[in-house]
Amino acid sequence: MARRWLLRANVVRAGHFALRQSRQYSSSPTHTQPKSYDSTLSHLRIDGNTRVIYQGFTGKAATLNAQDTIAYGTKVVGGVSPGKGGQTHLDLPVFNSVREASKPQPPHVSSVFVPAAFAAKAILEAIEAEVPLVVSVAEHIPVHDMLRVQEVLRTQSKTRLVGPNCPGIIAPFQCRVGIMPYRQYTKGCIGIVSKSVTLSYEAVGATTNVGLGQSIVVGMGGDLLPGTTLADGLRLFFDHVETEGIIVIGEIGGEAELEAADLIQSYRASVPNPKPIVAMVAGRTAPRGKTMGHAGAHLSPADVSAEFKANALEKAGAVVVPHPGMMGEVMQKLLRQG
Repeated sequence: MARRWLLRANVVRAGHFALRQSRQYSSSPTHTQPKSYDSTLSHLRIDGNTRVIYQGFTGKAATLNAQDTIAYGTKVVGGVSPGKGGQTHLDLPVFNSVREASKPQPPHVSSVFVPAAFAAKAILEAIEAEVPLVVSVAEHIPVHDMLRVQEVLRTQSKTRLVGPNCPGIIAPFQCRVGIMPYRQYTKGCIGIVSKSVTLSYEAVGATTNVGLGQSIVVGMGGDLLPGTTLADGLRLFFDHVETEGIIVIGEIGGEAELEAADLIQSYRASVPNPKPIVAMVAGRTAPRGKTMGHAGAHLSPADVSAEFKANALEKAGAVVVPHPGMMGEVMQKLLRQG
């Protein structure tokens, strides 16, 4: 068992090393440089005009989710189910492929509700069709499948991926793509990016309770090789006009929190009036070698502790709290001070 985990940790560490992006924050224009995957960050800015399709549209999970999402007010315009093209489902058109679904009215987002064994193929199909944003909620996608997806993602500048193994992304009362329990979300000014699904819901509840609400909430998810990281979420919110304060939630496993800390430090050193940032890192009492809930939340012998990550975020200038229930009140005080 230990040998298997060590092997997987080495594979993932190699993937992180190969895919790591610049940690420096910069507000300078990048139009003189070749476009890269980083240029797709703007695709995370979903709103009431965002058009959404589903992959796996006629499946049970997608159907139930689409019904709620449509009722929420999201502009779902159809979906993909191979072999069922030309039919209608939930009074919306069904297509055989993402490329076919993109012809009548190009979607802004594809919501991937496909089993883990086939999820990578579905994501790659959406990338090939140049859908601006792909959100995949599937858990247990094989690591080697995600390495292949990451390789493709980093060689193009049209598509951004959120997930896999994530709750999705939401702009409250405008657009919901994923599985979030949307009733507790309220439109507001706090941007949230989180590795932990449950703790993102707690942060939402805390900011809703104090009347701040949320601008956009990005659940990066607990996959070992996510398409969007904590640092990516921070970059989004640094330049997002509707976001006045930022919450970042990490946990054990990987080094996303250290990248976020480096970015926060660079941001605060380069901006006259930086937005307040509240942070939390879950898993301070987690034992090494035990997976806590999902594959990414695994404290391997090579990983730094949650305590180390929390200290790094605090040194970078974030206000670190021990419990998500405190996030709303702490953020409210920081905004008043600013």
